[in-house]
Amino acid sequence: MINLSPLFTDRLELQPATPALAKAQLAFELSNRAHLARWEPLRDEWYFSEISAGLRLRQYQRDAEEGRGVAFLLTLKGVPERVIGQITLSQIVRGVFLAAYLGYKVDAAHQGQGLMREALEVVLAFAFDTLRLHRIMANYQPDNERSARLLERCGFVIEGKAHDYLFLNGAWRDHVLTALTNPDPVLPA
Repeated sequence: MINLSPLFTDRLELQPATPALAKAQLAFELSNRAHLARWEPLRDEWYFSEISAGLRLRQYQRDAEEGRGVAFLLTLKGVPERVIGQITLSQIVRGVFLAAYLGYKVDAAHQGQGLMREALEVVLAFAFDTLRLHRIMANYQPDNERSARLLERCGFVIEGKAHDYLFLNGAWRDHVLTALTNPDPVLPA
């Protein structure tokens, strides 16, 4: 079980994903539907309902309870009812791997302000210091220059390229594979 509490930066509060935030999460997804479509799977109308948002957030909560993943919803300090982004650590593997996949997205109106980097710094510290993971993997489409720069600034190293890696926006997409390893090496239990 992963016990989650909010994480804080100078400008942000990262709230653990819970169904109570479904309305705020849905508002974020609706206002960024076109902005994020290029990078995500095709979504049907059901996806953009409060019930569906609540179910996704409940699954994130279950993943934390079962030690498989964590999700944080980003809000500006003082505005906890407005989600402006999301960060996930998914498919957490223990044993000799001690790794997870990183995913993130930010509101179109808040791009280029350094908010995602600020949020990633505290989530990566949480992943390494609290979860005691050794490796975080993050992959991006080759034409996603913002993600490429962000991951590079956060210390991620390119490890390769995967052809037809994920089916996003109606087609198989290549991805650049990156990873960041814990600067304080962790030994498997």
